[in-house]
Amino acid sequence: MAKTGLARIFQRKSVAQIQAEHEQGELKRTLGALNLVLLGIGCIIGTGIFVLTGRAAAQFAGPAIMISFVITGVLCAFVALCYAELASALPVSGSAYSYTYASMGEVVAWIMGLLLILEYGLAASTVSVGWSGYLVSLAADMNIVVPPELTAAPGVAVKNAAGLVIAHGVVNLPAIVAIAAVTLLLIVGVSESATVNNIVVAIKLTVVIAFIIIGSHYVHPKLWSPLVPPQVPAPPAGTPMDMWHQIGRALIGVVTGDNSTKYGIGGVIHGAAVIFFAYLGFEAVSTAGAESKNPSKDMPIGILGALVICTVLYILTSAVLVGIVPYQSLDNPAPIAVAVNRIGLPWFAVLVKIGAIAGLSSVMLVLLYGQTRIFYTMSKDGLLPTALATVHPKFKTPWINTIIVGVAACGAAGFLSLDALADLSNVGSLAAFALVCITVIYLRYKNPDLVRPFRTPLFPLVPILGALMCLVLLMSLMAGVATRNFFLIYLIVGIVVYFVYGLWHSRLGKGLPVAAETVH
Repeated sequence: MAKTGLARIFQRKSVAQIQAEHEQGELKRTLGALNLVLLGIGCIIGTGIFVLTGRAAAQFAGPAIMISFVITGVLCAFVALCYAELASALPVSGSAYSYTYASMGEVVAWIMGLLLILEYGLAASTVSVGWSGYLVSLAADMNIVVPPELTAAPGVAVKNAAGLVIAHGVVNLPAIVAIAAVTLLLIVGVSESATVNNIVVAIKLTVVIAFIIIGSHYVHPKLWSPLVPPQVPAPPAGTPMDMWHQIGRALIGVVTGDNSTKYGIGGVIHGAAVIFFAYLGFEAVSTAGAESKNPSKDMPIGILGALVICTVLYILTSAVLVGIVPYQSLDNPAPIAVAVNRIGLPWFAVLVKIGAIAGLSSVMLVLLYGQTRIFYTMSKDGLLPTALATVHPKFKTPWINTIIVGVAACGAAGFLSLDALADLSNVGSLAAFALVCITVIYLRYKNPDLVRPFRTPLFPLVPILGALMCLVLLMSLMAGVATRNFFLIYLIVGIVVYFVYGLWHSRLGKGLPVAAETVH
């Protein structure tokens, strides 16, 4: 039966409806637990381990970056446990979008869809910019010069190895090429994409593990001391700076957007906030629910397995990194390459860059994959045009949807700066994570009899801590005026689109049955 008024805005899909959609889906179910673990690793290991580690160590935590990774890994585990419960109970393509549709209603699900566009679509563009940087560096090692104007967004300064500005960008052409190639691969099909992803993940894991093993022989333990460098600048004389006071100052800085904390325990906390974004990607596994062979079992394994493996690799890599290069010298977009150059193995530096390129390629693959599946699900619900759910007759993939996502991601990759892309992507991610944690709490009380093959432990403490952690970090990002203004305008425009189109075409609002895929 069709609904009217406010009831239509906050209408919810029943759990039975969501599970029925999963059973009627025509997407090929080809992904097992190992595929899902590798899918998660493919998305997590990328920009964080190849780019962010050096910046966090040099600017905030020093050698204690190892501790920062432990802190962030624990915090991400709270969110991962929530995702694992929802993914096992509601195995659908829409991920967090479908979860909120079943709990807080259609308009909130629409907002979640908007947030996931930032998280997946813009994040893929962000990663492509890092991919471009490593490719240009590798090309230089091979005496191939790429015009600097074609390696950055319009107006962005391009610097040489000495840090001098040599040009200003016009368009980031390598980043556009990278997104275009990944888009074509996704059109061919998820089975083929998963196979390529598994190969790429194996390559970059080999490179990371090789760096840990080979680099460990060149570690100078004295560079780990002091583990937590003194705060810079030093606190005023007479100021109480015990451990809990420093932690309090750090948390206040996160909330107010004051990232001036450098070293000390406060710096370790700030370092954890910075590298939190290195973990984004574990939840991308949840977008593959409709293509999982045994989602109730495999989804939790995929999400938690990927997070645990990546946390261990992050800690070991950062330990070797700050043991080879003084942490003050690591504020570089390619810190691992800096470390390899320091120990005098140029052949391995080239290998590391190849591994970075492979790693970032797999991240782009997973992010764009997730974005297309979210659009696919929203289209099936009538909230977006039906063309976005059109499945290719041969490849069995939402090909029109994938082309549109790819073109938009290419535009962002070529013409937006890395800082702008990263900030907006992180805002969408944190807001989405907070809603997921809240959804777990809601469904526990609203649907206590729901079959949950995996249950978040220590309920409700874990989802509450996860939501609070996400909101604190979200507030730190929203302190930036440009980011805040864009985000608010984006949400307002998106909500207007819902009331103009989505509200009137919603299949749930019209009382229509679940739609089947359209194959043309």
